[in-house]
Amino acid sequence: MYDVVVVGAGHAGIEAAMAACRMNMHTALVTIDINMAGSMPCNPSVGGPAKGIVVREIDALGGVMPIAADRTALQFKMLNTTKGPGVWALRVQSDKVEYKKFMKQLLLSEPKLDVIEKMAGSLMTEHGQAVGIRCADGTEVKAKTVILTTGTYMSSSVLRGHTATESGPEDQPTVNTLSQSLRDAGIHTFRLKTGTPPRILTDSIDFSAGSEQPGTNAFLRFSDTTRPEDVLPFDRQKVCHLIYTTPETHRIIREHLHDSAMYSGLVKGVGPRYCPSIEDKLVRFADKPRHQLFLEPESLSMDTTYVQGFSTSMPVDVQEQMVHSLPGLEHCVIKKYAYAIEYDAVDPLQMKPNMENKIISGLFTAGQLNGTSGYEEAAGQGIMAGINAALKVKGEKPFILRRDQAYIGVMIDDLTTKGTKEPYRLLTSRAEYRLLLRHDNADQRLTELGYKVGVVPETRYNKYMAKMASIEKARQELSELRIKPGAKADAYLQRLGYDSLSHGSSALELIKRPKVTIDGLTSLTGKTYDREISREIEIQEKYAGYIAKAKREAAHLQSMEAVVLPDDLDYPHMENLSLEARQKLDAIRPHTLGQASRISGINPSDIAVLAMHVQ
Repeated sequence: MYDVVVVGAGHAGIEAAMAACRMNMHTALVTIDINMAGSMPCNPSVGGPAKGIVVREIDALGGVMPIAADRTALQFKMLNTTKGPGVWALRVQSDKVEYKKFMKQLLLSEPKLDVIEKMAGSLMTEHGQAVGIRCADGTEVKAKTVILTTGTYMSSSVLRGHTATESGPEDQPTVNTLSQSLRDAGIHTFRLKTGTPPRILTDSIDFSAGSEQPGTNAFLRFSDTTRPEDVLPFDRQKVCHLIYTTPETHRIIREHLHDSAMYSGLVKGVGPRYCPSIEDKLVRFADKPRHQLFLEPESLSMDTTYVQGFSTSMPVDVQEQMVHSLPGLEHCVIKKYAYAIEYDAVDPLQMKPNMENKIISGLFTAGQLNGTSGYEEAAGQGIMAGINAALKVKGEKPFILRRDQAYIGVMIDDLTTKGTKEPYRLLTSRAEYRLLLRHDNADQRLTELGYKVGVVPETRYNKYMAKMASIEKARQELSELRIKPGAKADAYLQRLGYDSLSHGSSALELIKRPKVTIDGLTSLTGKTYDREISREIEIQEKYAGYIAKAKREAAHLQSMEAVVLPDDLDYPHMENLSLEARQKLDAIRPHTLGQASRISGINPSDIAVLAMHVQ
């Protein structure tokens, strides 16, 4: 009898299993092949807008994706640096082979984890409670809680042209009986679709036809535990290349639209809006003369290049024509053809904010199974599912992140409140408090919470507290240091476009000005600090007004989130509620008054009635 059994060793499953182990749970991980743990069947990268901040949040909660991403990165790049800190995001080009090796070793070396290499066949339940997993060979793995993280493996089909092949990603077997067992238990499933581009023999590409896309020449990292010697030096990092589709590419695609699985009627599931296939781009954005594509290395031990942005479900003969119409790829060799994949997902509206299923007690779901897309979204859900499964076993209250606390909180709230009809992807625009949810302050938002819940070790917490003490000490020093008018100060300020000082000012006050930095003031203050500490103080001072406003707005949200709605509220017979509100509240059964207010179709008057009723 295990405390927690996790099904699937993808990005969600790894985080779920490791989080449960960190909370001293006796944990089992059921996976078809441990060698596929942490597989990257699509884009060989981690991070990006919003997603990179999720990886930082996972790190603040003691997760493993940030560490693996740092250790196996081929390139580090900080995005959106010309914009405000609310949208800064780190992205790494990953070595997909080394990433899998890292995760496999991590899982096999965890003493509290048993890895069981079998295919999950069905969910075992008793009286509405999950009690384990029955494997395809009849083996029963019994547990107090079950976490399903099956990704795109449930009843999946690989689609090219007019052909559908029963298969999971990367030629792995699909799981055909598991989703039926969920439906038998009363859980609603639906079909989704995603896809992947072709892989090209690297030596057959003329990279001079594209423009180089180097990384950022600085020490960047997802994990606060990563040291400079843990990452690939900048001069050894790989370069990506940017190319564009051509008129010939568009002609070929348009002439063969009827051959695409997407448009031939073969695809039944809904595809991702924000990561569409190339044929879908041409149909939806018919006015665009070209679309950008990135040529990205997959691994130092592989001879293949990934064509980012060229996902397709065309037949292989059409793919040959399409690829050879691209700049630099006229004579290339396709090592692996693109495909679309269709799979079963679970309706996330049937999930509580703690990732537990509303119908089957003790059943938790995470990752693409919940209708999301992306490794980072999956890992973020996985760590929350692992934490909450462990808390349920311990009999403790759920761990739920608010929308103003984390992008992970935004994502889970979106899924459980609004649901999704297509693969959900995190975007910065989904977060109304994104100035509070920054790359730099993930540890300040979540490390203490992770420590209290038991996923952040004491050594890591003490290191965080020492960092915060250093920031406070530096801020105090800068507030006490007076910069007096004089030639030296005037020269520095005039160089940045400011008038001379008319009276003395504290160094902290000067830092509020755009372009003024702590390093720039060193000649006036005689003080130097660690770059991470300086950057944090600069952001907090320069954006102090905006941050304060966002916190005031978030405080209003918190007051509504504090009103927990009883599970047994009789919404259909609640007087003065609109008919639509009764139906939607009864279907979704929100956890808090705040969550209820975010349901589409629920009006302020309905919330007022609900608040009075609960009171």
